[in-house]
Amino acid sequence: KKLLNIFVVSFALVFSSNLFANKIGVIYDSGGKFDKSFNELAFKTAERVKNELGWDMVEFEASNNTQIEQGMRKVADRGATLVVAMGFAQADAVAAVAPDYPDTNFVAVDVCWLDDPAGNIYQACYKEHEGSFLVGMIAAMASESGTIGFVGGMDIPLIRKFQGGYEQGAQYVNPNITVLANMTGTTPEAWNNPTKGAELTKAQVDGGADVVYQAAGGTGIGVLQAAADAGIMGIGVDTNQNWMHPGNMLTSMLKRLDLTIFEQAEKTAAGTFESGIHILGLAEGMVGYASEDGMVTSAMESAVAAAAADIVSGSMEVADW
Repeated sequence: KKLLNIFVVSFALVFSSNLFANKIGVIYDSGGKFDKSFNELAFKTAERVKNELGWDMVEFEASNNTQIEQGMRKVADRGATLVVAMGFAQADAVAAVAPDYPDTNFVAVDVCWLDDPAGNIYQACYKEHEGSFLVGMIAAMASESGTIGFVGGMDIPLIRKFQGGYEQGAQYVNPNITVLANMTGTTPEAWNNPTKGAELTKAQVDGGADVVYQAAGGTGIGVLQAAADAGIMGIGVDTNQNWMHPGNMLTSMLKRLDLTIFEQAEKTAAGTFESGIHILGLAEGMVGYASEDGMVTSAMESAVAAAAADIVSGSMEVADW
């Protein structure tokens, strides 16, 4: 009987600790969990939260946007302490779900316009144009042809920010540079079409581009592969993609949503979660570029550092397209 009581108590302790453990939930956007970019960065950050903070983890990957709200509710019902909603297309779902789960915190990535009656939404928007300005400078300095390219995913204002910053940075270095730009499509399928991304890149190479920057989610895998196959330089996005094609990756534009997610997980655990709208750029250390395993020279780094300092100080402004 004594042994039985010990077993029951031990089981209850284990069960209750699992029941009340912090849990991170991730809702991926239509680019797919393993896009080697935006979504995969969130997945790897959630794994970091699990490994370093001892949290549990739950995920949902919708096959189309109509399933997002239902999936978000399922994740919240499964006890998620912090729900990460990846992408602007999840804004309506966050707005509908968050008030019904006031004890759950939400991080809405690329969303910064929602009412928040429950005070439980961290809305994170990034100054992608500032980070793209820096890689545009690098592209112009590396280009020998005087022509560079840009391939975006879905044609939306967010991706125009990437394109606009890139073009401004390139023109800052070389006012006469030619920038070839294409968007993959106008529907969510544009995020997951590497074949189309490769075709657009090949056309830009035929047009003289010797550097191509992709901001296209899973489609960007095809962009970078086509650039490497053509022997030109590619520029990755969101996370450091320089490892993908060694010798052909110039740099990657970093969008540090990983820092946002991990920080809000820590603050959720500490009871100091920050709701509200947060616009994050160079000054906050939330956009930048990767030189590790890339082809950025010390001269390029010096020029970019000077421009970045001017942007942070406010003496130079990058227009938000």
